[in-house]
Amino acid sequence: MKVLVTGTAGFIGFHVANALLARGDDVVGVDNLNDYYSVALKYGRLAAAGIADEAVSDSALCQSTMHPGYRFQKLDLADRDAVAALFQQESFDAVCHLAAQPGVRYSMENPHAYIDANITGFMNVLEGCRHAQVDNLCFASSSSVYGLNEVMPFSTRDNVDHPISLYAATKKANELMAHTYAHLYGIRTTGLRFFTVYGPWGRPDMAPMLFTRAALAGEPINVYNYGEMARDFTYVDDIVAGILRVLDKPAEPDPAWRGQAPDPSSSSAAYRLYNIGNSQPVQLLDFIAAIELAVGFRIEKRLLPMQPGDVPATYADVSALEHDLGYRPNTPLQQGVDAVVRWYREFYQV
Repeated sequence: MKVLVTGTAGFIGFHVANALLARGDDVVGVDNLNDYYSVALKYGRLAAAGIADEAVSDSALCQSTMHPGYRFQKLDLADRDAVAALFQQESFDAVCHLAAQPGVRYSMENPHAYIDANITGFMNVLEGCRHAQVDNLCFASSSSVYGLNEVMPFSTRDNVDHPISLYAATKKANELMAHTYAHLYGIRTTGLRFFTVYGPWGRPDMAPMLFTRAALAGEPINVYNYGEMARDFTYVDDIVAGILRVLDKPAEPDPAWRGQAPDPSSSSAAYRLYNIGNSQPVQLLDFIAAIELAVGFRIEKRLLPMQPGDVPATYADVSALEHDLGYRPNTPLQQGVDAVVRWYREFYQV
């Protein structure tokens, strides 16, 4: 396939692009390379895929020196004309939309960034698919949409009308927008709710990288809610494998769907929602213990209260993913953490 992957200088997008290229697909990658976190890390990911800093352009696609099937352009998805032009000049078989403004806490400081990137940007992608007649779209949602829901494990059949951050609200909005386009224009659309993704090349603002950085620098780490937190940590390779399954098997209408008892995870349109998580919640202190084992020493911990926008636990019900696509994440925690620490030492030379 020829696949548009948005956010290819980002953590998950980088890994997805590499996986598609490894199996022989062609990839067009875009990213706006914003400075929410280290731009050097984003350029590092691009360089690891053969996209040199000096070749990056915001006016044309540049060619990877490592992968003949990979081209990249610096592009802001909120730029309607630029997105429309890209869809017009390329003929995509599928779109994997991973670009977004991430961060629960940052959404309280800079809310407009989330509307521009997550709402306007996604709108432009949907319109691109509509006018270019691309009928295979998968997109990233988030476990954050579960908000105040306390029923565990989280199911895609659950009500998610009570988000507790603007970031989560934009992700719920994306799901609604995607369903509308599936219903109106026949775009086969699948949303994936990611659960706490970690791995090499990970985002430096997330706990796994924050903890690893502090540990190797000999600094204490902040542990919120006094350590009484659990997360369904999911290794990035497992996320990528799920995305590829979805791209290879686009959504179809659910013949059993009924408007009298609507299931939010499917539709009479070609639309599906899946959780993708390890389905084995890990206590935060146990995750820190895995990092301690990987680095070989104890880490000083500062126990602090819960932060606004956080939830005490996440836990993914992945039964639908397993039933429909024959897949469930399965990377053991220590194996994943060891890989993170090895990469961190190598990349940052510590």
